[in-house]
Amino acid sequence: MDRADDAAPISELLDERKHLLDVAYWMLGSSGAAESVADETYRQWYGLPDAERARISAPRAWLAKVAGGISLARLALPDQKPVAEDDAAADGGHGLLEEELSEVLLDALDSLSPAERAAFVLNGVFGMATGAVADVVGQSEPEVAELTARAQNSLWSHRARPTPTGEHDAVAREVRRACATQDERLLVSLLAPDVTAFFDGGGKVRALIEPVHGREQVARSLLGLLQGHARTALRAQSVNGRTGLVVRYLQKVVAVISLDTVDHRVVHVWVVLNPDKLRSWNQPRNTAS
Repeated sequence: MDRADDAAPISELLDERKHLLDVAYWMLGSSGAAESVADETYRQWYGLPDAERARISAPRAWLAKVAGGISLARLALPDQKPVAEDDAAADGGHGLLEEELSEVLLDALDSLSPAERAAFVLNGVFGMATGAVADVVGQSEPEVAELTARAQNSLWSHRARPTPTGEHDAVAREVRRACATQDERLLVSLLAPDVTAFFDGGGKVRALIEPVHGREQVARSLLGLLQGHARTALRAQSVNGRTGLVVRYLQKVVAVISLDTVDHRVVHVWVVLNPDKLRSWNQPRNTAS
């Protein structure tokens, strides 16, 4: 059968491979291992019977799930060391090294168990559906949610000198003010140099797929997301026990933003846009104070 009409643009193919490399690199912390995982993922794809491959409606999601499974299996090996110190020399410059993931964050990821790291990367970072992640890690959806939350808490506590609650709240309110007024200079000043922002759209909102790194890039992504609209309200209120940001559109919560702060600067930004994860926020008890 002539499949010429199914050919994908080369830019899409290259972006797809970069996505797999990013997933594997976040899982394993090694660019060489990431390349190996991507290669094995495509081998499995082309090893499928044509009819089975044709039935896969979302190839990128299928490939990411396979890459996650391969990476988890490698992480679980007793002698697996996630970060290879000589990767920078062997990398060849494909951009998946320390300039993209800070050494501090990589060290923090190394402190997680393989299951926590898989849940955090696949669900918390890249927004893979909880059911798909459950298949990868071999646990139930509630257990995946618990693993993701535990990993996030572990990463936050791993950072040195977390900002006291009162000072954290002040930083969060300043972040709200900077976003509400579209003040990029103020927002940049509130972010750590190695800040990372994670966007979870769950495949149901056209959110950024990959994490954003660096204070200028994170500031631009947040300001772009939170551009003012007459029917949109941005408020600072409690999110998981600490002050974060809640975005409402026509009185409905459409985004919840958690902030991790260290030394009075934001080091992690967690943006939840997935409607499934926001259902509880739209119950009457969650009205803004």
